[in-house]
Amino acid sequence: MFKLNEIRELIRLLDETSINEFNYELEGAKLLIKKNEVGVATVVAAPQVIQAAPAPVVQAAPAPVAAPAAAPAPAVEAAPAPAAAPKAVDANLHKIVSPMVGTFYKAPSPDADAYVKAGSRVDEKSIVCIVEAMKLMNEIEADVKGEIVEVLVENGQLVEYGQPLFLVKVD
Repeated sequence: MFKLNEIRELIRLLDETSINEFNYELEGAKLLIKKNEVGVATVVAAPQVIQAAPAPVVQAAPAPVAAPAAAPAPAVEAAPAPAAAPKAVDANLHKIVSPMVGTFYKAPSPDADAYVKAGSRVDEKSIVCIVEAMKLMNEIEADVKGEIVEVLVENGQLVEYGQPLFLVKVD
């Protein structure tokens, strides 16, 4: 199966070239990346389903790209941005960002405790949340060692690709 980081890197490489389509198959898993009319890469991978914006969109082969999902996102994204801007000045604060478009969940189930909250200690492999994309639950890791300073999104909120989710004071 393809790893999310590998797919993201392929999308970045494709966006930087004049190549319009990339097709790859490995052990029964297929990956198709195409640039659309405006030059943004669209990724089709089977059977996993993930979509992200503004640059990459990942979807299962039979599923169409859902345009309405992108429309309400700017209003949701606008709320945490002003709060995050003043704190981003601190060089020791690291933003953990969403690797895809989806729904943010702070806990593995509705009745479970949150993975992390402000004041929680994390390391590079600590799971900080789940981003659900097309019924696929993706565990998001901290990728740095430090202390959660602020949770920038609400449970159940739609998040965009690259949207900051947490601020971490790096050790």
